[in-house]
Amino acid sequence: MREYRLNDFRGIDSLTLTETPIPIQGPSEVLVKIHAVSLQHRDLIVAKGAYPKPLKPGVVPVSDMAGEIVAIGNDVTNFSVGERVCANFAMPGFTFGDLGAKIDGVLTEYKVFPADPERIVKFPEHLTYREAATLPCAGLTAYAALFGPVPVKRGDTVLIQGTSGVSILALQFAHAVGAIAIITSSSEDKLKTAQTLGARHCINYSTTPKWDEEVLKITKGKGADIVIDIGGASTLLQSINACAFGGWVKLVGTIDATDLNSLPLQTIFKNACLQGVVMGGVERFIEMNKVIEEVKLRPYIDPKQFSFEEAVEAFRYMNSHSHVGKVVIQVSRD
Repeated sequence: MREYRLNDFRGIDSLTLTETPIPIQGPSEVLVKIHAVSLQHRDLIVAKGAYPKPLKPGVVPVSDMAGEIVAIGNDVTNFSVGERVCANFAMPGFTFGDLGAKIDGVLTEYKVFPADPERIVKFPEHLTYREAATLPCAGLTAYAALFGPVPVKRGDTVLIQGTSGVSILALQFAHAVGAIAIITSSSEDKLKTAQTLGARHCINYSTTPKWDEEVLKITKGKGADIVIDIGGASTLLQSINACAFGGWVKLVGTIDATDLNSLPLQTIFKNACLQGVVMGGVERFIEMNKVIEEVKLRPYIDPKQFSFEEAVEAFRYMNSHSHVGKVVIQVSRD
């Protein structure tokens, strides 16, 4: 079989395609044929050696996949051959994820997993492998941001920054439950795509740098009930200004730093709740899948397609920030 490894961490060009025998599952393990993987910003950080947790030399990168169980160990009773599964991003105790960093990840044609419901999760039947590959990180992060601790509901206004994987899935979840979605981007083409996915209002922050004031105009001074903030320090003050009194600002990313001296006072004035968002465990993954099944949500995938042989190009495309939604690599040939 073929798999990619990072023999060093100099960046995207460190990705090396290698040949190795198909692994054999142990008594309590399953062998999964990987059909599709999706990329996240973390994969770029790992390739550059900037990940905040230990990295295994020569690691197989990438954590998010969807595949098919093709063989099971003699002691396995909770999974069957033919079942379609995603890899859970992290085992308990690994907040930032161990797959593709501390242990070998999923940019490979086959992988052995423990037959452990904390590690592999069945996904909704209506999804393709490509769609399901978007769920472990981006899907679960978007879901966690919107459905806890105070779940989004019909009629709420949700402000979403950007049009990358987490942002687009947050838009799809918000639209699915009947919330009013406002989305920002610097690209008119990306905003047009967001409109087709349910965005009620679109703001180009290049032409409208005071996008927080525009949100207040759109909401007639009320502000957004939930703000999905991906900029961190660079956008946080505007996010709070765009937030409704008593609303939530969900921190799911960070881009760069800025002066936050006025943050405490501004937060008090808005009675705002700031929440740092991590994905959560397998229970939340299963809960999310039930919602996806109920509303028949289909995660949006960037239309640019990549084969397994084009994985390096997929990484470069992700790094260019040209994508909308998730960048997916088709691993299997069938």
